[in-house]
Amino acid sequence: MFVLELTYTAPLERVDELLEPHVAWLTTHYAAGTFIASGRKEPRDGGIILAVGDDRAAIERLTATDPFVVNGACAYRITEFLATKVAPELAAYRQELPS
Repeated sequence: MFVLELTYTAPLERVDELLEPHVAWLTTHYAAGTFIASGRKEPRDGGIILAVGDDRAAIERLTATDPFVVNGACAYRITEFLATKVAPELAAYRQELPS
């Protein structure tokens, strides 16, 4: 699993101009089952996405297609973690520690 932390690199006016295509991009990846939660940070200097996957390189390629990135409005920090304890509603995403 991955925590994708977006940090805006452009003024909020530019971010707002790109919000609609960014949300469409999010919707596509929710439908594919890759994203399970997302939202703005407070204060509003970026956002967070929880992503499911085992391949960091694939996640890096995916974030490079975000309209915010394509248009120079944000940068990503990607943190991989093993979700070994989850709420019952997220049981499908529970991971095992490697042997």
